[in-house]
Amino acid sequence: MFNPEKFRGQRACVLGLGRSGRQAAALLKRHGFEVLVSEENPLPHVKKLGLPAGVEVETGGHSGRVFDCGFIIKSPGIFPKSPVLQAARKRHLPIFSELELALSFMPKGITVLAVSGTNGKTTTTTLLGEILKEYVLQKEPHRRVFVTGNIGAPVSAAADEIRPQDFLVIEVSSYQLEDSTFFRPKVACLLNITPDHLDHHGGMENYIRAKARLFKNQRTNDFAVLNGGDEYCARLAPGLKGKLSAFSAKAKHPLKTEVFFDGDEIIFSAGYRLRPPQLKGIHNVENAMAAALCALAVGVPPQIIQTVFDRFEAMEHRIEPCAYHKGVIYINDSKATNLDSTVIALQSFDKVPHIWLILGGRDKGASYEVLLPYLKAYCKQVLTIGESMDKIERELKGQFPLTRCGDLKTAVDFAFAHAKKGDIVLLSPACSSFDQFKDYEERGRVFKRLVHRRVKQERSGK
Repeated sequence: MFNPEKFRGQRACVLGLGRSGRQAAALLKRHGFEVLVSEENPLPHVKKLGLPAGVEVETGGHSGRVFDCGFIIKSPGIFPKSPVLQAARKRHLPIFSELELALSFMPKGITVLAVSGTNGKTTTTTLLGEILKEYVLQKEPHRRVFVTGNIGAPVSAAADEIRPQDFLVIEVSSYQLEDSTFFRPKVACLLNITPDHLDHHGGMENYIRAKARLFKNQRTNDFAVLNGGDEYCARLAPGLKGKLSAFSAKAKHPLKTEVFFDGDEIIFSAGYRLRPPQLKGIHNVENAMAAALCALAVGVPPQIIQTVFDRFEAMEHRIEPCAYHKGVIYINDSKATNLDSTVIALQSFDKVPHIWLILGGRDKGASYEVLLPYLKAYCKQVLTIGESMDKIERELKGQFPLTRCGDLKTAVDFAFAHAKKGDIVLLSPACSSFDQFKDYEERGRVFKRLVHRRVKQERSGK
């Protein structure tokens, strides 16, 4: 774990000017460190990023000044084998994650709950955060709840505000976990593991190893919440040290579970029965199971969990209905940045070929051929966008109707021209957004804006 006192007086280098990097730099500066932020990409408007006065910034590449620093804080998205990190390791420069940096400045006594998985992290983390907030409101108003990590605000943003006895809920990505050596959450939840980020991790086994680090430092008085219906998750169960609680909404599962779904209610072996939130898809039942088990592990009563389940609504950018026009429904699922997320989205609708699927972006290394049975069951046509268009066409051409659109506006315009009453236009790209957008949130917002503009134009007769 990063020890601030050990490095006191040494210059810090933060690699990356994303949200995590900026918050890490601000945290270090507040605690008296001299800070250099080094960004590989050229960024002409650094002043607009809101860094504290006195933080030095270099963009457009990493200079030798990086190696004059006493330690490095690595932003999650930087490739582990990037030249700057390899050079730093040769010089024996200590490298820490933003997650462990942030935790090192937090007081003892906080309760850390971490949620990871290929899909469902944001919904489960948000749901768990809302349950804990309701618990605090009703039972322990002296405590507070901070929801951070991959969900939006980096963990560093909460470091100076959190107090002993507070709850810290963290959505943790595989990028963050692979960099974290000493991370030990009181409650660790792994929702599922399916192929994703293989280009970053260098293969499926490395990806699984990164996810497994979630449980690495847990002890017997900690809690591990695991998807018993997921083959890769079940494989990790024998090595867990924390108290295991497994869940699955599937009829058959490789790991014994403490909770199952009877089609109406979530039923726990302890005797609790809960109605799941009104969200589309069986995957959201599993997200609710996971959030409930995490909350129960820290003493939240079932009736408080039910209160939150009853009011919880769909997340923005995750199978989010955004318009209904001339009998066509437009769905924003921009958060579907991998193939499994897109499959989940398709399975959320009636099994008839009525979906116009907008697919593509920056490729992540998996084959689009796995989509074929789902495309044939649910879709009329695929509208391709982004850098991955050529690969999608190579793998699917001749097996399913494709239209090459290039960008989101062209795809939306094409869908408006061809979709009929009863159809669904679904943005569920199965790719990251970084070829054409800042992040999946911007992609989703642009999609909604384009759809709303076309609806307005058609209704006004323009």
